[in-house]
Amino acid sequence: MSNVSDQEFVEFVVKSIVDHPEEVKIDRTVDEMGVLISLRISPEDMGQVIGRQGSTAKSIRNLLRVIGAKNNARVNFKIVEPEGSTKPEPRQTKNVEDVVGDLTL
Repeated sequence: MSNVSDQEFVEFVVKSIVDHPEEVKIDRTVDEMGVLISLRISPEDMGQVIGRQGSTAKSIRNLLRVIGAKNNARVNFKIVEPEGSTKPEPRQTKNVEDVVGDLTL
């Protein structure tokens, strides 16, 4: 079996699940904390890479941990938020009095 690098692994997996594989950019940096894989993708593909409740990103991180352990390195995975993206507004919560007041109007 060939020795696949952590960067090649992330590139293969991410390009396999996104709609815009040509926009996938991966940076690999090494410092005293270990290896950092930074991923930049199209804003439309964020949901596919993160997955429901972060499950896809968590799975990629777990597999990178295995690859890192095999190579005696600590590998971290970061998804860089695309420029111009907006986070959803937090939902407004109402107390019981407000809801009852809305019903009586």
